[in-house]
Parts: sequence; C-alpha cells; structure tokens
Amino acid sequence: MILSAREQLKDLFTSPVFLACIFSWFCAQFVKTVIKLFSGKIHSVSELIELLLWRTGGMPSSHSALVACLCTTIAFRSGIDSDVFILSLCFYLVTIRDAVGVRRANGIQANLLNKIGENLKEKGLFDDFNKIKEVQGHTPMEAIIGSLLGLFIGIGFSVL
Repeated sequence: MILSAREQLKDLFTSPVFLACIFSWFCAQFVKTVIKLFSGKIHSVSELIELLLWRTGGMPSSHSALVACLCTTIAFRSGIDSDVFILSLCFYLVTIRDAVGVRRANGIQANLLNKIGENLKEKGLFDDFNKIKEVQGHTPMEAIIGSLLGLFIGIGFSVL
C-alpha cells in the first residue's frame, strides 16, 4: 500500500520515536534556557528565544539528549540486536565525540585566535581584525547530563 505524502507526514508527526526525540531536544533547550536565565546570562527577549529554539552549547547538551533518546526508543521498539539500533548507537557515539571533542576544541581554538587578533590589533599590527565565530562544544558533564535526560525521556515514551 502506497501512502500519500500527507499520510506519511501524519505518520511522522505521530511517531513515538519522533515525538520522543523532539521532546528530549526541547526539554534540554528549556533547561539550558532556565539555567542561563537564572544565572543572569540572558539580556533580551530575542536572546531568550534564540537560546530556547536554536543556540548550541551549555548544560545540558540537547544534541546528546536527542541522540540518546533516539537510541533508547529504537532499542525498545526494534531491540538492541537490530541493525537500526546499531546504526543509532553509532550515530550517538559520533555525535557525542563531535560535541565533546571536535566542536569543543574548535571553540577553544577560535577563542584563542580572537584574543591574539585583538591583541595584535591593539598593538597596531592589524588595521582591521574580524573575529571568527566561536562554536561552542560541550564539556563531558554537559554531554552526560544531556544523555541521561534523553535516556529517561526515551524510556518514558517507550514504556508509558
């Protein structure tokens, strides 16, 4: 039986796996926003909305929450011996490695390069210095907490 595009979209947006993943991502972003709000690091409504919907980095990791939830829900639905679970587990490991390793190292390196560039500009060695974007990665603890959040949400969506 071939489903129409409308039916396929309806199936996607009612899928427990999809809903669990979106919920885990949103919960992580919400917790991150509340933490930054109470620590006084949000200065405008637009910054609040951007953090809630899009901004990366910080506690907990929404990337980790989403992929941990994906792994968990697939484990419950398909079993840990299924090919799709193994694929999701590999995706989880690559995502965590990227968030904690590569993206974090790039962010630290970009921060140092920006400091060097500003220092050289102040000394008159550069006429114009444009800062490079500092992509925030995650600390191991941010990734662990995000993973635990995703695990528990995945269990909740799978068992309840």
